[in-house]
Amino acid sequence: MSNPLLVGVYQPGTSVLHRLPVGAKIGGLAVLSLTIVLVRDARAAVVLLAVALALAVLGRVGLRMLARTTRAVLIVAVIAAALQWWVSGPAKAVETLLDLISLALAAIAVSATTPVNAILDALVRWISPLRRVGVDPDRVALTIGLAIQALPGTVALALETRDAARARGLGRHPRAYLTPFVIRVVARAHETGDALHARGVGDD
Repeated sequence: MSNPLLVGVYQPGTSVLHRLPVGAKIGGLAVLSLTIVLVRDARAAVVLLAVALALAVLGRVGLRMLARTTRAVLIVAVIAAALQWWVSGPAKAVETLLDLISLALAAIAVSATTPVNAILDALVRWISPLRRVGVDPDRVALTIGLAIQALPGTVALALETRDAARARGLGRHPRAYLTPFVIRVVARAHETGDALHARGVGDD
């Protein structure tokens, strides 16, 4: 599957991450991202940041690439941390800042070592059994790919949903923020798909 709308940050190479299967990288990214979002501790956030940095080093992601791709996330992270400092204090601000940076670094490490088309082809394979019930795997993969690339917005949704759950006193119940987070991400993906459809992208 190939689409000019998806411009990745892939850098060819022979690093450990480059050689890993696509499924292993996407699965690992999902597990690490969930851990970053669910763990509530500034010290743990430091450890997870170190893990994300290690992934970037293993993938031999260049400093110029990191600076270019994390710029938007850093802006969001600083603003979110400032708000958390005002509302919840310095510890929460540090945790939020590190969480956002860790999520960005992990996603960039995977994106820089995996061609976008390889990710989309894997998604098409995984979704293809749903073709029997009328699902178009190519279109779904394209929509998911676009949603994944909207990293700053997705990260912001994750932390907003987590903080909203904590404000309701449900911080210790993963379902209280995982469910609304998934719903919000899917809703955003649907909106992206509708926008693409309105522009004729993916039409036969």
